[in-house]
Amino acid sequence: MAKLDMDVIVFEIINHGGTAKGLAYEALQAAEKGDFEEADKLLKESDKELLEAHHIQTSIIQAEAAGDKTEVSVLFVHAQDHLMTAIEAKSLIECMIRLYKRLDEK
Repeated sequence: MAKLDMDVIVFEIINHGGTAKGLAYEALQAAEKGDFEEADKLLKESDKELLEAHHIQTSIIQAEAAGDKTEVSVLFVHAQDHLMTAIEAKSLIECMIRLYKRLDEK
């Protein structure tokens, strides 16, 4: 992968990860208001963003497995960190939304 291509890929991972995390937090806000239908919709959108970031990440792994070594830069590490924190935030937010739903049922 050329450097320019890698920069674009890194920013796409950051973009999709950030969008996914933002959508998950919007879902939490909807659940706090009792709008669980909206929360579920936003979580599904978040899933789509994470899946897109995962596809990009997988392409990098496949390229490296094929012998095209990836230059590891601070920006690339940041992108990976950004994606992982988005995944973890979404996971925690899903737990919180389940709790809101249980409280709402009572």
